[in-house]
Amino acid sequence: MTQLDRFERITRSFARGAVERIGDPPSNDAAHPFDVRNIHPDLPEKVRKLYDDGHLAEAVFEAFKFVENEVKLISKVRGQTGFALMMASFDENNAKVALNSLSTDSEIDEQKGYRHMFAGASSAIRNPRGHEVDVTDTPDEALDYLALASLLLRRLDTAGVRIR
Repeated sequence: MTQLDRFERITRSFARGAVERIGDPPSNDAAHPFDVRNIHPDLPEKVRKLYDDGHLAEAVFEAFKFVENEVKLISKVRGQTGFALMMASFDENNAKVALNSLSTDSEIDEQKGYRHMFAGASSAIRNPRGHEVDVTDTPDEALDYLALASLLLRRLDTAGVRIR
């Protein structure tokens, strides 16, 4: 094992939150944090690479850009991004992306809730990482944000609206 290999192993273990010492044998049984958290497999490989390389805020930003692009593709809403795109796409009165049949009060409430979750994630998570230069995330915070992106993608999957 070269010095560079050792350095990479230590760096990647730090990103996972577990520090390995140079003399330690490689840990093959340790699951990657994405596997532990069941991060959606359709997120671009770039997200995992950025996370593994310690670029946590950038990984989160790329994941939420992916979610936004999925919603754009499904909804066919043009000329809007971020919060406005999500509010228009999931509007329970004129849903471009219907997560259910919208036939009961409960289903309408669910649509409203997800409308605000998608819009809120765009404003509170994606936007700061796209417009600010000093946003940092801990490994756990990044995994929490990536789990939310995964949840949103899985809800689109469950509704059967993703185009793949």
